[in-house]
Amino acid sequence: MTTEVATCSTQRRPWVLAATILASALAFIDGSVVTIALPVIRTDLDASLSQMLWVLNAYTLLLGALLLVGGGAGDRLGRRRVFLAGTLLFALASLICALAPNPDVLIAGRALKGIGAALLVPQSLAIISACYPSAERGHAIGLWAGASALTTALGPAVGGFLMDLFNWRAAFWINLPLAALVLVLTVAFMPETRDRSVRGRLDWGGTLIAFIACGLLTLGLTWLTESEGRLALSLGLVCLGLAGLVVFFWFEGRVDQPLAPTELFHSRAFTGANLMTLLLYGTLSGTMFLVPIDLIEHRGMTPTEVGLAMMPFGLIIGLLSSQAGKLGDRIGARSMLLTGPLVVAAGVAGLALQFDNFWLGVELPLCIMALGMAIVVSPLTTTVMNSVSDARAGTASGINNTASRLAGLFAIAGAGACAALLFQTANRAGRGQFGLFPDPGASGYDAIVSAYQLAYAGSLVMLAVGALGAALIAAWLIPSKTGDD
Repeated sequence: MTTEVATCSTQRRPWVLAATILASALAFIDGSVVTIALPVIRTDLDASLSQMLWVLNAYTLLLGALLLVGGGAGDRLGRRRVFLAGTLLFALASLICALAPNPDVLIAGRALKGIGAALLVPQSLAIISACYPSAERGHAIGLWAGASALTTALGPAVGGFLMDLFNWRAAFWINLPLAALVLVLTVAFMPETRDRSVRGRLDWGGTLIAFIACGLLTLGLTWLTESEGRLALSLGLVCLGLAGLVVFFWFEGRVDQPLAPTELFHSRAFTGANLMTLLLYGTLSGTMFLVPIDLIEHRGMTPTEVGLAMMPFGLIIGLLSSQAGKLGDRIGARSMLLTGPLVVAAGVAGLALQFDNFWLGVELPLCIMALGMAIVVSPLTTTVMNSVSDARAGTASGINNTASRLAGLFAIAGAGACAALLFQTANRAGRGQFGLFPDPGASGYDAIVSAYQLAYAGSLVMLAVGALGAALIAAWLIPSKTGDD
C-alpha cells in the first residue's frame, strides 16, 4: 500500500496531532455524555423508551454502517478534505440536537451526527501515519490513544456538571467550540494526503446492504420495547436483518473493492477477535446504557454525580491498557483474552446483584468491569492486526472498529428490549415504563420497583453471558502463539 507522503514540518506535527485528538474526542465523548443525559432528556421532552433508544441508535447505526465508507472516501478524495467535511457536519448536527424541540428532531440530529462521525473518525490515525515518519509514528499514536482515553474518561463528569449547571442541551452545545478549534487547526496546519494505490469506486452496494440489514435489526429490537402488539412484526424484522447480514457477506465475496474482504475471515484469529469484539463491546455498551438509568431514576443521583461515578471506569481503562498491552507482548495475547472477559462478566454480575450500598453495588463492580476491559482491549487490537498482512492493516482496523460500533448498536437495542419485556411481564401494577418511577406514595409503587429490579438484573445477566461467550471464543479460536492459525 503506497500512501502519499505528507509535507508536514516538525513544527506543524503537534498541531496536526492536537486536531486529530480533539476530533476523535468529539466522537468518543458524545456517546457517553448523551447516555448520562438520556433520563433527563426523556423527562424534558416526554419521550418514550423506544425514542430514547433511537436517540442512541440513530447515531451508532449511521456511524457503524458508514465507517468503512468514510475511510475509503478519505483514501480516494483526500483525508484532510473528508476530515473537514465530517467535522463541519458533526458541528451542524450538534446545533440541531441542542435546539431540538421534540424527540423526533433530536433523533434526526443524532443520525446526521453519526454520518459526520463516520467521515472524521477513520481519518485520524491515517492522518497521523501520513504526517509522522515511521520512527516517530508509534509515539504519536500512543499520545493520541492516551489523550483520547483521558478525554473520554473526563467527558461524562464535565458533561454532567454542565447539564446540572444549565440543562441537557449543554451536552450538545459544548461540541461547537471544540469543533471550531478542530477546523482552525486543520485549515492552518494539516496537509492533504490520499492513498494513490486505491482504485475503483466505493462499495456502495455493500454499504446499502449493510445499512438495510443493521437498520432492520435495530428497528426490530427497538420495537420489542413497545407494548402495542408488535411482537411478531419485531421478530420478523430481526430475522430479515440477520438474513441481510448473510447477504452482505455473500455480496462482499463478489465485488472488486469490498468493504469487508471475506478472505480475511479465513483466519481463525481474525474471526475470533472480531467475534470477541462484538460480544465484549456489546456488553460494555449495554451496561453503560443501563447504569445511568439506574443511578438517576432509581438511586436519585444528579448528572454530575453520575459523571463522577463513571470517571474511574474510563481512568482505569486509559491508565492500564498500555501496561496490559506490554504484558500481552511478553506472555501472549491468548491468556489475556481469556482472563479479561471473565473479569468483565464478574463486574456485570456484581451490578446485577443491586446492593443498596453505592460503593459495593455500583462503584466496585464498575471498577472490576473496567479492569477486565483494560486487560483485553490492547491484546484484542493486537490480535486483529497481527492476523493480517501489513497491506491489509487498514482494512482490518476498519472492520474491527465497525464491529465495536455495531456491537453497541445491537446491545443497546437488545438490552432495552430485554428490560422492557421483563418489566412488562413482572409489572403487577400494569402501568408505567422501565426506568420511570411514580411518586413513592403512589398506588402500585412497590410493584413497579420490584418489576424494575427484575428487569434491570435480567438485562445485566444477559450482558454478562455475552462476556462469558467472548472467553469461550478466545479458548476456541485464538491461537496460543502469534502466527499460529
